Amino acid sequence: MTDTPPFSELLTLIEERSAALRGAAGLAPSFEARVPGCPDWSLADLITHLGQVQRFWALTTSQADTSGPPTPEQRGDTDPRGDLLTWFGESTRLLLDALRAAGPDTPAWTWWESSGAPMTAQAIARHQVQEAAVHAFDAQEAVGKPEPLPAAIAVDGVAEFLSVGLSSLGPWPHRPARVAFTATEGPSWLVDLSPSGARFDPPASGDPLTTLHGSASDLVLALYKRIPRQDLRVDGDASVLDELLAWSDTE
Repeated sequence: MTDTPPFSELLTLIEERSAALRGAAGLAPSFEARVPGCPDWSLADLITHLGQVQRFWALTTSQADTSGPPTPEQRGDTDPRGDLLTWFGESTRLLLDALRAAGPDTPAWTWWESSGAPMTAQAIARHQVQEAAVHAFDAQEAVGKPEPLPAAIAVDGVAEFLSVGLSSLGPWPHRPARVAFTATEGPSWLVDLSPSGARFDPPASGDPLTTLHGSASDLVLALYKRIPRQDLRVDGDASVLDELLAWSDTE
C-alpha cells in the first residue's frame, strides 16, 4: 500500500507531465507521426484527445455536481483552435485552475462511482496525473524517445489502476485469483479477482496465484498496454495476467 500524493503535488505532476508531452511533440517533424501505444492515432490525435480530456474534467470539477457528467451543450465545442500545442497548454491551464479553485474535497461526478473510490477533485487530480503521464510516454514513444514514468507517479499509478480502474469493471469473468504486484522500488500491492469484482488491498490471507515483478513504471505501462507483458517477470500462473489485460479496457 502507498499513500496518495498530496493535492498540491498532484497538480504539479499534471503540469509537469503535460509539459513533457508538449516537449516531446515539439520534437516531431510532423504531428502526423503515428503513436505506437494508440495505433489508430496520429500525434495530433493524441494531443487533441488529452486536451479535450483536460477540458472535460475542468468543467466537471467546476460544476461540483455528482449527479452526472456535463451535457454536450454544457461542454460546447472543444475542438482545437489555432496552434495545437498552444491550445493544449490552455487545456492544461483550465484543468489546473479548476482544480485549484475547487480544492481537494469538493465533490464531483466521476465514472468510477462503482469502485467505491472518492468522487472528489482530489480523485480527479489523481487520475489526471496518470492520464498525462501515460500520454506523455505515448508522445515520447512517437518521436523515438520513450522515458520511464517518474517513480512517484508510477508507484501511485499501480494503486490507482487497481483500486479505481479494475474495481469499476464489475464481476471478474474468470476463475477467482489473487494477484500480487511487486515493484523494484519496494512497494507491493494485492488484488483479489472474483465474481464480486476486483477487491484492492484485501486481507492478507492466502498466497497469490500470480505475482508480477517489475519497476513501477513497467507495471503501469504494462497495465495500460503500452509495453509487452513479457517485459514483466511473472511468477505463478501467467494466464491470469493475460486474462486481466484482456478484461481491462484502456486507451
